Order: sequence, then structure tokens, then C-alpha cells
Amino acid sequence: MVPAIRMLCSEQSRCDTSSFIYRQGTDTAYLLLYVDDIILTASSTNFLQRVIASLHQEFSMTDLGPLNYFLGISVTRTSSGMFLSHKKYATEILERADMTGCHPSRTPIETSSKFNTSGPPVANLILYRSLVGALQYLTFTRPDITYAVQQICLFMHDPREQHFSALKRILWYIQGTLDLGLQLFASSTTSLTAYSDADWAGCPSTRLSTSGYCVFLGNNLLSWSSKRQLTPSRSSAEAEYRGVANAVAETCWLRNLLRELHCPIFSATVVYCDNVSAAYMSGNPVQHQRTKHIEIDIHFVRDLVTKGHVCVLHVPSRYQYADIFTKGLPAVLFDEFRTILSVRNAPAPTAGGC
Repeated sequence: MVPAIRMLCSEQSRCDTSSFIYRQGTDTAYLLLYVDDIILTASSTNFLQRVIASLHQEFSMTDLGPLNYFLGISVTRTSSGMFLSHKKYATEILERADMTGCHPSRTPIETSSKFNTSGPPVANLILYRSLVGALQYLTFTRPDITYAVQQICLFMHDPREQHFSALKRILWYIQGTLDLGLQLFASSTTSLTAYSDADWAGCPSTRLSTSGYCVFLGNNLLSWSSKRQLTPSRSSAEAEYRGVANAVAETCWLRNLLRELHCPIFSATVVYCDNVSAAYMSGNPVQHQRTKHIEIDIHFVRDLVTKGHVCVLHVPSRYQYADIFTKGLPAVLFDEFRTILSVRNAPAPTAGGC
């Protein structure tokens, strides 16, 4: 199948090898391929039909019409954009865990949760790993559970009962938020904005920090991450700067991908962090003794700032939306940040249509 698509398409994405871009004059078509499932869209209906006809000549395929389901993700077209939901998949996870009748929780993780390796081991190791893997896939449309899932993923090799309790807390939260999904808006805004945060030395056992970021194209959440840093940081500024470097690397990839999709970003990407020292280091040309051990990250970010591709600014912690990816938040603040990430209830049946 792939050779046939390559003959049809003039360009295969270097940033995402599953994506293909075909241009013919002013018309453009985008194709996303996963095994034998395809999403195909184009700049006009006529051009889309011509591309489909060309694909039919190369191999047997079925046109299922407008996008409504792909790899377990349901897609609802609305007047404002698209709504992505994993409700059916989330319900199956609850059934697998025999928790369809559990009482809901307002947040997926407690604010004071710090896990270690103490306590009795999990009785059903296979179930634990199965549920954690399923929750990882659920984060594709539910960024609000990303941090909680990341925390229980850290103990996949030797989970303890405290980790299974944390997993159940996530399932309690999902039980009460089954209708939530990711809203994407139709917008002509082309500004790329990122928020980066780090929980310095948050792990009580290793004192490793957790980095988190989210990247927006206009009002649309494009990318997010919650990940433990590989080495200890000697200061909060160092942990935050490493987080900024991770966010900047992601925005570089997104800028390159958008350029391949013929939607280039010309303005500088703004990266917000709530650490004054980290923001200062991104533009300060003087190397300090205390930053020599993170010199690669320093130069990586600073060179992009000098070229005008990136601008690192300070943001008050109250508006640091990446906090939801690095720590447990109080319910009120969690709900607010979740809304900022465009994680919302499913649209009413009368709104838009497929």
C-alpha cells in the first residue's frame, strides 16, 4: 500500500513518516496512514474525489465517508470544529477493571501524592500493566489525566498496592468524566505558544524532577507531555530550564511539521515558564559557573532565541497551565486548567453533524 501512495504523493513527511502531502497547483491533499486505516482530506471536495479515484486505481479500498472514527477515537464535527472522544474505550477500561459502578472523583490524583517503592506488591500484576497501558492510550484525547498516568507508569516493573490505589483513583475520575474529550477549533490563528513547568526534585526516592509542557496553535492544544527528567537537577532553575529545552524541542518539531504541511509559522514561538531565572538564562549571553553542566540545553534554547524563532517569557504561577502536567492540583484550579486545555463535555447532538 505504501509504495502506491508514494507514487501518488509528491512528498512524504520527514517529521511524521505516516503522513503524506500531495500538491497539484493550488490544491493540497493530506493523507495519514496507520497500517490499513487512512485519514484523507484536501483543500477542496473536487480535488479530494480525484485523489480518492487515483487511490482506487492502485489498490482496493473502501471510502467510509466523513471522518467519524479512527483507531478507537470518535470524531464529532461541530459548527466550531471537531470533538475527539475516547468514551467507548474509557468505558471498556472501566469494565475490564470491574469498576463501572464506582463512585466518581473530582481529580485524577491527590495534591499530596508522592509515590515510592514501599508497601506490599500488587496481587494482579497482569491487570495492573494492562490497565496502565490502556490509560496511556486514553491520554491521546484526555490530557487532563496525563500526569496521573505518568506517575503510575513509573512503577510498571514492580508496582505496589499504593500504585494500584492511585490507578483506581484515576478510574474513579474517569467514571465521573466519561463525556469529556478534546475540542479542536476551526481557526485561522497561526501563533504557536508553549507553557513549560517542572516539579523540582519531586520524587522522594530519587529526587528526580518531573517536566511538563503543553503547546497550542492558536486556541488548539496540539501537544503535551509529562515526563520524569533523567538526571537530578541541582536547583529549581536548572530543572525548569531543562523543561524549557524539552518544550522548545517540541515546538521546533511542530514548526517543521507545519512547514511540510505548507502552513509555516513566521512569528516567534513564545514559551512561558514560571521561573524567573530560567527565563533570564534563555537570553543572557554570559555563561555562569552554575549552568556549565546543562550547557547543551543552554545553547540549544539560546541560539533559537537569538535567531528570533523562540521567545522565553516569565508567567505567574497562577497562569502556568503546564502545572497540570507536573503535580496534583486542587479541584477548582484543576477544573480551570482543564478547560484551558479544551478538555470539555461532548457537544449537544443538535450541534453540527457529520
